[in-house]
Amino acid sequence: MMIIEQKNDASVFRSAIRDWINEALPNDWDALAERGTEDDHVEFQRWWFGERAKQGLAVPHWPVEFGGVGLGLAEQMIVADEMARAQAPMLDVHTVTLNHLPGTLIPCGNKEQQQKYLPPASRGTVWCQGFSEPGAGSDLASLRCRAVRDGDDYVINGQKIWSSMSRYAEHCILLVRTSTEGTKHAGISFLIMDMDTPGLEVRPIKQIDGQAEFSELFLTDVRIPVANRVGEENDGWRVAQATLSSERGLLAFEAGERSRHTMEAFYRSALDAKASWLEDDELRREFLTLLTDMQASRRFIRKLLKDHEEGAPPAVTAIASSQIKLFQTTLFQRIGDLIVRIEGVEGHFRRGFTPRRRLTGMTDFINSFGWTISGGTNEIMRNLIAERGLGMPRG
Repeated sequence: MMIIEQKNDASVFRSAIRDWINEALPNDWDALAERGTEDDHVEFQRWWFGERAKQGLAVPHWPVEFGGVGLGLAEQMIVADEMARAQAPMLDVHTVTLNHLPGTLIPCGNKEQQQKYLPPASRGTVWCQGFSEPGAGSDLASLRCRAVRDGDDYVINGQKIWSSMSRYAEHCILLVRTSTEGTKHAGISFLIMDMDTPGLEVRPIKQIDGQAEFSELFLTDVRIPVANRVGEENDGWRVAQATLSSERGLLAFEAGERSRHTMEAFYRSALDAKASWLEDDELRREFLTLLTDMQASRRFIRKLLKDHEEGAPPAVTAIASSQIKLFQTTLFQRIGDLIVRIEGVEGHFRRGFTPRRRLTGMTDFINSFGWTISGGTNEIMRNLIAERGLGMPRG
């Protein structure tokens, strides 16, 4: 019996997932990842996606007609919780595939686009996102990548940046400017681009930790069929809001659960090893404060998910998601800062790929700054909360 067939009994479902992970996932997978390259880890993620798909656990939140199994929120949370508890591999290479793609095409795509792209994605097709530009990050509506209509195609020229996992992607969701008239939000269109299209160049960006998760995309006379436009011409901003809303919710839930388990494991290891930092009252107090804040964040996320499922107004959930993003990413930064101080100089010299199964101070700390930028900078989140949530005037 497939695990997904046991979904009607929550305790049985949870136990089945836990038992399956213990059987299917090599105990030393994280050690294998650390000895390999980023490419090796991506291949491992593809394998893990396939193993999850065999049990109906790859895209459990998708509707059945698009390759998912239509799990309710409670069951989705069980899946995410057990993956986090086991510290199973994160499907980073499939982030856009799992969340942004269905979050866009299900509400905004036409039937042909849904049938063409969603079923293959449910089997592991990798997608990336081409939104941000060198001069249009948090102020995304300022994008300048230009698309000019030429018969049944758009001809695209411009540049995108910070495109996660685009080196491995087969398709890209792309925002382009199709008009310069009216407000800057009004002239944007949403396209789907095949990554093997002539004129597209992908240049990896080497990060401070030595990895290259992100790339720049350079488009020179790239032709994309008009049939690949999602929504109407110049209505891409509305479509993009559906895409961006998928960056919260269960993504934040699983991130919070993983951080909780890694923090608890770090503390247990320190107790077992009788680590010296436990004798420092201030460090111990700071660690437990962060653990308390983590529990508060987890409760906040659960409330957001419940409110969304019960039909809370989008404006309300949008403000709540901004609050969660601000609180959670700041918390991750504080955790990284503390672990750096606990580990001391020795922790600064780790090398190799880190698969995020445990806290690694310096790596976590330097990567935490990216969390405060991606999906809208924390400064932008504060403005949204102040203006739309509290009704304060614009500065």
